[in-house]
Amino acid sequence: MRGSLAELEAVVTVAAQGGFRSAARELGISSSALSQQIAALEARIGVRLFNRSTRSVVLSAAGEQFVAEITPALAAIRNAVEHVDEHRAEPTGTLRINSSIGATRMILAPLVLEYMRRNPQMAVEIVTEGALVDINAQGFDAGIRIREAVPPDMVVVPISDSLRPAIVGSSRYFQSHGKPKIPADLQKHQCIRARMASGALYRWEFERRGESFSMDVRGQLTLDESGLMLRAAREGAGLAYLNEWQVAEDVANGRLEQVLADWTPPYPGLCLYYPGRRHIPAKLRSFVDLIKEVRVGRAS
Repeated sequence: MRGSLAELEAVVTVAAQGGFRSAARELGISSSALSQQIAALEARIGVRLFNRSTRSVVLSAAGEQFVAEITPALAAIRNAVEHVDEHRAEPTGTLRINSSIGATRMILAPLVLEYMRRNPQMAVEIVTEGALVDINAQGFDAGIRIREAVPPDMVVVPISDSLRPAIVGSSRYFQSHGKPKIPADLQKHQCIRARMASGALYRWEFERRGESFSMDVRGQLTLDESGLMLRAAREGAGLAYLNEWQVAEDVANGRLEQVLADWTPPYPGLCLYYPGRRHIPAKLRSFVDLIKEVRVGRAS
């Protein structure tokens, strides 16, 4: 064979991505290594597959014909590999997941650590980011986000029921400032503001008896990570708008007190998502099965 499978995959990926940089990210190799693979293949077959310039990389006429003919064969090979993988007794390799830091805290013990306990030969890599990324292009097996943030055309596996925010403060803070009775009272309080990944400040959301609105609260402290907001609230720095599950232990032991509970609306829960495909790798299928088991356990 005059071209290795890796080289053929490289050609098809560069053609699909329209450039070496994005194709290299999808393949998980450097741009220079990818360029060398393509150049080596072109040298062996004696045909230029791509016309390169400083601004673009496009298929040559010969390249277009080549890609059209090898793409179905590569798809058949991938399907065959996936079919064989379904018969694997135990999943192996590395499961790569992209998630938010808050979601990771929520699923680490009940899902990820349990998954590793059941599959000791598996490695798990979780990359936490505030902003959404293209999990397919970045080489992730799956992503975890709240349902409304999941990109379209993805297979979705619910992880949790609806979540609910909680506005909390320390007893020390409330002794000095009193407690808000309605959202408008927050304008008289120190609120720990949240900077989102987009750079915008998060507007606190409220809903009651069909009335919903959001507020740009005031406060001297602005943070971009919920764990820091929780710590600041414990220290009496002000009120924090966090998830109920994140503050449940602090509220139960009295470190924090919740206010305006009847004004904070639920929002869609967490879910795992991955690109739609007929077959999924054993490592991902095993994780999906665990998610469904944990949900069944909660419901029983």
